[in-house]
Amino acid sequence: MHTTSPSITDVLDAARLIGPHLPETPMWSYPVLDERLGVETLVKHENAQPTGAFKVRGGINLLARMPKEQRVAGVLTYSTGNHAQSIAYAARIFGAPCTIVMPENPNPAKVAAVEALGATVEIKGATMVEAGEYAVTLAAGRGNRLISPAEEPGLIAGVGTLYLEMLTRRPDLDVIFVPVGSGTGAAGACLVARAIAPRCRVIAVQSSLAPAAHDSWRAGEPVRRPVGTVADGLATGSAFALPQAIMRELDDFALVSDDDLRLAQWLLLSEAHTLSELAGAAALAALISRKDEFAGCKVGVVCSGANAGPAELQHVLSAGPSLTAGHG
Repeated sequence: MHTTSPSITDVLDAARLIGPHLPETPMWSYPVLDERLGVETLVKHENAQPTGAFKVRGGINLLARMPKEQRVAGVLTYSTGNHAQSIAYAARIFGAPCTIVMPENPNPAKVAAVEALGATVEIKGATMVEAGEYAVTLAAGRGNRLISPAEEPGLIAGVGTLYLEMLTRRPDLDVIFVPVGSGTGAAGACLVARAIAPRCRVIAVQSSLAPAAHDSWRAGEPVRRPVGTVADGLATGSAFALPQAIMRELDDFALVSDDDLRLAQWLLLSEAHTLSELAGAAALAALISRKDEFAGCKVGVVCSGANAGPAELQHVLSAGPSLTAGHG
């Protein structure tokens, strides 16, 4: 597996490869949300991607660079959903057979989406760690190209293009909040900000009930942690070395509760007309918790995905209005 750290040149080249397949996503501010927070908030709408999440950028970049013989042999990865859709979508574009290993009790909407893209889904293991161990064995036995959810320079360079779009459009941003599951997005943000907007702070965000990446960043080495969050896009129990190495450039790393995520999800829906899954609301959740610190600033938040399952949608619609009590 290639783990050479990508550069800003790789991100720029990824933008060239991705461009014919994905238009630039919008970034909007919403006056009601700005007034509530006292912050000029710009929401980057990766929920508008064809897979409903930002990771499709990485999948297309990776598959576009893959030798034809690897594509013919097939690709295999493991994921709770959005990375799975990314690889399945890219595999369909480039004609590669694709298998996805998911841990037990996956989001049914994400399983259906992956299968609709032509990929095969196998359910194995109670956690992502166990699913990953099974995927390694399965790929070796089949001769598939195993794609790590994070230890892939092509994925990081690909998702970095979203921050290239943000900072090209708004080079005056003071800070960007970035959700973290595997860490590819935060790594991409660090690469881009360091190169083209070094005064812009990059703050990563993870669930306090799945803090492996956060705790690894604080400790300076990869660690494993239990997963208790209901936000499946953040439900990773171990850190990945390549993103962690690049994420040393982060300015800060915040933790948010599941209640914080639910509030942010509701505010995106009610005040920014935006459907988000819980993980996709993590950036806004962190800003809400620290809004006084950033009063008067220009802040970018990434709505990283919109793939909420039926139960999650029902919950935000029924409980959402009550979540704003005490958060005026």
